[in-house]
Amino acid sequence: MTKDFENLGEPALRLAGFQLWIHSRQFPQAEDYWDGNWVNVTAHCGGKGASVWVRGAIIHLPEVAHLLKGAEQLHTTLTGEAELPCMEPELRLTLKATGSGHIRVEVAITPDNVTQQHHFVFDIDQSYLPDLITGCRRILTVYPIKDKP
Repeated sequence: MTKDFENLGEPALRLAGFQLWIHSRQFPQAEDYWDGNWVNVTAHCGGKGASVWVRGAIIHLPEVAHLLKGAEQLHTTLTGEAELPCMEPELRLTLKATGSGHIRVEVAITPDNVTQQHHFVFDIDQSYLPDLITGCRRILTVYPIKDKP
């Protein structure tokens, strides 16, 4: 998978040991909310001897909008949490304020949710949030949410 990593280019999101690349819409011709907003992605998380990759249409664009809203609030108040609440079981990203501008990042990621579980924890500070916010906004500019639920 290391070779594939080299060919992916810059990730759309990078936060501590987590990276996310958005490749395309799963159903580019679909205009409805449910089918039109799934995106094909590659996600990676790694740290201290572990490296986990997942690929597929595992993110629905409103989930990115949810992360953006939470990250903006977290950046403004330095309290609460932000989450990429994926419906698909392969990925979940949570940021929780722990005080004094510190944030705990938790990533649950697995290529096979039946036989594997991988959980990473990173401690960051608020200086990481502007890049996360910019990345979410860029994703939603390139892939705007289609229709309403």
